[in-house]
Amino acid sequence: MKVNVITKFTLLIGLAVFISSSCARKNQSRGTGWSINSKKGGFQYNLEFQDQETGPGLVFIEGGTFTKGQVQDDVMHDWNNTPSRQHVMSFYIDETEVTNLMYLEYLDWLKLVFPQDNPQYKQIYEGALPDTLVWRNALGYVEELTTNYLRHPAYAEYPVVGVNWLQAVQYAEWRTDRVNEFILEREAYIAKDVRYTEVDANSTFSTSAYLKIPETTYGGKIDSLTGKKGQAKKVIEEQDTIVNVYAGVDKGILLPSYRLPTETEWEYAALALIGDREYNAYRGKKKYPWSGEYTRSDERRTEGDQLANFKLGKGDYGGIAGWSDDGADITIQVKAYPPNDFGVYDMAGNVAEWVSDVYRPIIDDEANDFNYYRGNVYMKEIIGEDGKAEVISPDQLIYDTLPNGKVLLRRIPGQLKKAPVDEEETFLRQNFTKSNNINFRDGDIGSSRLYRDQASLTPEELAEKYPGSSAMYDAPSSPAVKLDDEGKKVRKKDRSDKRTSLITDEVRVYKGGSWKDRAYWLDPAQRRYLPQYIATDYIGFRCAMTRLGSKSKNKKTARHKRRG
Repeated sequence: MKVNVITKFTLLIGLAVFISSSCARKNQSRGTGWSINSKKGGFQYNLEFQDQETGPGLVFIEGGTFTKGQVQDDVMHDWNNTPSRQHVMSFYIDETEVTNLMYLEYLDWLKLVFPQDNPQYKQIYEGALPDTLVWRNALGYVEELTTNYLRHPAYAEYPVVGVNWLQAVQYAEWRTDRVNEFILEREAYIAKDVRYTEVDANSTFSTSAYLKIPETTYGGKIDSLTGKKGQAKKVIEEQDTIVNVYAGVDKGILLPSYRLPTETEWEYAALALIGDREYNAYRGKKKYPWSGEYTRSDERRTEGDQLANFKLGKGDYGGIAGWSDDGADITIQVKAYPPNDFGVYDMAGNVAEWVSDVYRPIIDDEANDFNYYRGNVYMKEIIGEDGKAEVISPDQLIYDTLPNGKVLLRRIPGQLKKAPVDEEETFLRQNFTKSNNINFRDGDIGSSRLYRDQASLTPEELAEKYPGSSAMYDAPSSPAVKLDDEGKKVRKKDRSDKRTSLITDEVRVYKGGSWKDRAYWLDPAQRRYLPQYIATDYIGFRCAMTRLGSKSKNKKTARHKRRG
């Protein structure tokens, strides 16, 4: 018995020594041999990070290779979605479209933080409001939807509509900050309920500002609002001193930005080809987000049921009374139909959805076939005289008047001031040469053999020298609403009947069929576009997020296992 006790004790001591030595090796730099995260000081880093947290509302989409574009019938013959082979990095996307309930939370926050009785802030809230008049029809009666669709509890879980592309982008920015603000509280880097008690127009939280200059967060009050992890004790001259600790990028706690998905990401998530995968190959083709070539279910329990709500035929938006064919005549509550193989709902029918891309007829896969996206405008933080990034204050609000007259706040107070990158960042670079890359290799003069003329000619002179098709995009000049000398609004619109295109740098792609569309548009490959300042009753949106780290959450399984 004594021998067994001694043996067990020896094993325990050995195990403890092994674990201790393993931890020591893990916390030891392979570059210098120094200790990492030593209590004595030195380099500190989060070595315990395992995997990116899945943000609220999101679903993980493992990236891969697929054929982007139209692989079925192209009845329109417009050549704007020619198939191309693309690779998509792993990312996250909203399980459903952004609903009225989700958007109302955003509006409520804006109203509380920027009181409407202050004329300076009134346009912040008004600029975020969806256009409820999109429901009106000159030859139809749907007036009750203009007053009820957004706010009535009956439509709480219906997708929000009447939101233009610019508003959708600003919602995603706001959502990023609110989620990361909650994470900081949960992880005790800021005190509990700070997001309720300390926030006003002069004291807001911005993720980018927190990561860049954290001491400016909450209007410079963050050092007095820290939680347990936000404070650390250090021994200085044998006295304990409290030092504020911030959750920087190296902590791996805060999430990347919520944003609109790129067109490639959206199409990849909608197709959900993982359901047709066998090892490293796809079996056959899919026309819709679900398996099969038809809009009706072929499963035994739901056989014959429609798998999305869409316009079934002329004058048929939902079947006859007593037998609603698709369960809706306009939009329908999210999750009313089964998800696709990625676990994402409503990627066909319900509402079409904004994506982040600027529209161009071509997909230039010769220039890039990895995470394809057209619309990059590279910006940088403005650095002040003190060498620190500058933050927007409430008395520095800048509003943009959109071509349709709607007024939109450019940046919320507390966010970083930004400007386009210049030669300081682009000099001698090979991967990009300017801030605005929307027109990169798209067929305009700057992408052609005529590019040398751009340096010496004005846009008007270029148009005169190279008329017609050589100018590529002969679109109407952008409409505008301006104030005259007497303060009255003057609306200008290009009324020329000789324009050959509607393509400008302000048109954005929207994807997926809606409740107003025929089945043809349910194909994820289809693509359409509208000016970014236009809202409709059939376009909504959902958010996406970049995946950091590993491509997959699961290890690849062996293709074949040896026997014996």
